[in-house]
Amino acid sequence: METTNSLIQLIEESIRKNWNLDAMTDYKGATLQYKDVARKIEKMHILLEHAGIKKGDKIALCGRNSANWTATFLGVITYGAVAVPILHEFKADNVHNIVNHSEARMLFVGDQVWENFNEAAMPHLEGIIELKNFDLVVSRSEQLTYAREHLNEEFGKRYPCRFRAENVSYRREELEELAVINYTSGTTGYSKGVMLPYRSIISNIEHIHKKVGLHPGDNVVSMLPLGHIFGLVFDFLYGVTAGAHLWFLTRMPSPKIIAESFAEIRPRVIACVPLIVEKIFKKNILPKVDNKLGKLLLKLPIVSDKIKEQIRTHAMEVFGSNFIEIVIGGAPFNPEVEAFLRKINFPYTIAYGMTEAAPLICHSR
Repeated sequence: METTNSLIQLIEESIRKNWNLDAMTDYKGATLQYKDVARKIEKMHILLEHAGIKKGDKIALCGRNSANWTATFLGVITYGAVAVPILHEFKADNVHNIVNHSEARMLFVGDQVWENFNEAAMPHLEGIIELKNFDLVVSRSEQLTYAREHLNEEFGKRYPCRFRAENVSYRREELEELAVINYTSGTTGYSKGVMLPYRSIISNIEHIHKKVGLHPGDNVVSMLPLGHIFGLVFDFLYGVTAGAHLWFLTRMPSPKIIAESFAEIRPRVIACVPLIVEKIFKKNILPKVDNKLGKLLLKLPIVSDKIKEQIRTHAMEVFGSNFIEIVIGGAPFNPEVEAFLRKINFPYTIAYGMTEAAPLICHSR
């Protein structure tokens, strides 16, 4: 990945360069190659154009991590609209408030969360599209209805022969141009919208690449919610610009699911919150070393080198045995667990930041 001042340029170059590589996979589901993502982006541009969406208009996305969620997001920003990612765990009234407050013109929604929402509470939306199959579930615009019904036809008119890598040509953004409005968790009332320019996002991506250094084809498991800036930038946007293969678990990342999926995927970098690491060590790793001793190891001041190496080897296997490092952030780390990771020389990194920094402030081994 070359240094540039354009996130859109990095996305375009990665798609063209990695055209035939796997880009995004829903675990136990379908895989999109970079050329498939490019087609979805192009169809998104046609849809937004025919629906009358203008540069700077807001488009909201609310759903679990998935290949279609990420392809939609890329379509939105490369078109020139502003993405409004919303955590799918938010309660319906908070989602309604975010959609209305951001003045979103369209909402892309996951089928699992859509049933909890009320379109009447979002009166200014012109349309709601379901992410699973891109079905138009609510339309208040004749333009949007026509655009969705004739989308494949319009794509065929624009590319009558074949859609190729050389057809991928996106706009170039201004550094201070608004890219994303990311709403915080709202611990003091309704969520607050943080306005993030492209400058913030590209600076984070350049830093992550220097520190982590993914290569095209490397596997990344996206566990952090894409509605949160940590997962959005660290896993997704950096992964795409590096030509990585993103995997979405599409379910709650329990220790059992992580052990099963990581053994198959063998990710190169893992970003997660401390609770996931704590649960896996306490439930999947320490008890297997010795059921009686395992429960005491965290509290022992001295652990033998043999036991430490045994635990470290098993821990590496649980996380896929192929990762450069595990990046932990988003919440305070349990001091006992962190001290134990240091004892066994486990490769982890603590990242600290906030939404306003998009998100990194410090990232240290």
